[in-house]
This record gives sequence, structure tokens and C-alpha cells, in this order.
Amino acid sequence: MDLTVSFNHIKLKNPIILASGVWDLPYTEIVDFNKLGGVVYKGISLKPREGNPTPRITETPCGVINSIGLANKGVENFNKEVLPLLKKFDTAIFVNIFGESIEDFSRISEKISDVSGIEVNISCPNVKKGGVSFGRDPKTAYAITKAVCKNTSLPVIVKLTPAASNIVEIAQACLDGGASAVTACNTYQGLVIDIESKKPLFDKVVGGVSGPAIKPQALYKVYQISEGVEIPVIGSGGITNYKDVLEYLIAGAKSIQLGSVIFNNPLAPMEIIDNIIKYMNEKGYRNLKDIRECIDE
Repeated sequence: MDLTVSFNHIKLKNPIILASGVWDLPYTEIVDFNKLGGVVYKGISLKPREGNPTPRITETPCGVINSIGLANKGVENFNKEVLPLLKKFDTAIFVNIFGESIEDFSRISEKISDVSGIEVNISCPNVKKGGVSFGRDPKTAYAITKAVCKNTSLPVIVKLTPAASNIVEIAQACLDGGASAVTACNTYQGLVIDIESKKPLFDKVVGGVSGPAIKPQALYKVYQISEGVEIPVIGSGGITNYKDVLEYLIAGAKSIQLGSVIFNNPLAPMEIIDNIIKYMNEKGYRNLKDIRECIDE
């Protein structure tokens, strides 16, 4: 049975990728990273960032909402302290990068090497500069993508925001800028009110909603892009089990990312891989191409 995925110089042993921001190195003691298709290390910036004040995360009826603010120790720390540890695993390693300007993205991308690819974050919903504002504008999305691609020989994946008025247009702009793929999509913007203080729970007001509640919407974004743009799509949003993965693959995704599900079930990646194999055996499928079918809107 063949679970491998290959597109635009990106090769995965299976379609299961850990999304950025939901795990760190201690998680390698719980899940065998050697069995994963890939991992995306949490968003890093040119210099260390403290992130947003606490509280940073809270539960919602069907998921979580966070306002982390891309807290990280910077690209130099990643290269010296994190990457050597991740390289011990036989899996594709991607690093998510964030900047407050096109120049930031350009400079960070120059400093990253010896990984499987770069994921460009133009979609964080809870930062003051950059983030969603970059991901809503096709001209900016194009300019950032082009700047990153100019400064690296690595495959470039752009993580899109669902807040874009026309996500297909944004995906096309990323393709025109040289992107190898897009991730669809980041969290949805949301709000939580503290009824005692009568103020927003988060200092930055808006947070990013993830979890099962967003799956139908994110799935539709994947379908729209797959139908409208000749670019590989990595599906992300609300995936909790192998059936969700199958839906994304059938909708057009080449692979998927797992995020907030691991908060409730740290072993979810292993269970999903095992269940996909079981499903394929039962159906007599030889590879992932056998799963995918054309669907009409």
C-alpha cells in the first residue's frame, strides 16, 4: 500500500502533517515523528517575540480560540537549538515564518536552510502588524511570496486566511509569485467576551477559532481553490479523525494538517494514519489516488 504524497519537490511518506503552533519539542516524546508525513514548526520571526499577554487561549463549544501572537525565540534560535533535534526524525520538516513587512519575510527566508520547505504565514488573525491584512490583499500576497521565493531554493507554501474576500484570487497570486503550494486555511477570526469585566477576553480583542466548528467552511475553501487554481492545496481546519482527512482528500487536498485535535487527543495523528490504512485495505485501494474522486458543486 502506498500512502506517499509528492508535489512540486515536496515529498511526504503519508498525507498527515502536524500544523504549526500546536506542538513543540516535548511532543516528540508522545508521538513517533518518524511515522508522520511531515511537521510544521511554529511561526518564527526575524527576532524573538513575546507574543500577546495572557490569557491566550480558551475553549469554545466546538473547538478553541487562541490569541498567542506568534510568541517565539527567533530564527537564530530555531537554527541552533530546534532544527538539529528535529533533523533526527525521518519526516519532512517545514518551518512557518512570519514578518511585519515584505523585507522581514525576505530576510528570514535567507536564513533558513536544510528543511523540506518554508510555510509563509500571511494569515495570523491576532497580531497588530501583518497577518490577516497581508492575506486579504492579492498584491501583497504576491509580493511577499515573490520575495521569499527569490531568496530561497526551498519549496514555498503560503498559509492563507479564510478572511480573504476571494481566497481563489489570493491563491492565484501566490502561484504567480512562485509558491509551490498553499495551506487552506488558518484559523477564523472570532471574539470572546468576559461577562464579569464586560470586555473582550483577549488583549488584542480578536482570536483565532479552530476545531470541528470550522471544518465545513475550511473544506469548502480547499474545494474552491482546487477547482479554480492549478496549485497543490494542503487542507487544514477542524480535522479530528480519518473520515475528515478523506473528505479533504476527495475535495482536492494533496495532504492535510492536524492542529487543535491534539489538545484533546495527543495520539490522534497515529490513530488517523492507522485508520486510513485500515480503510484502504477494506476498500482495496492501493494508493491515495484511488481515494480521490471528482466532485461537482
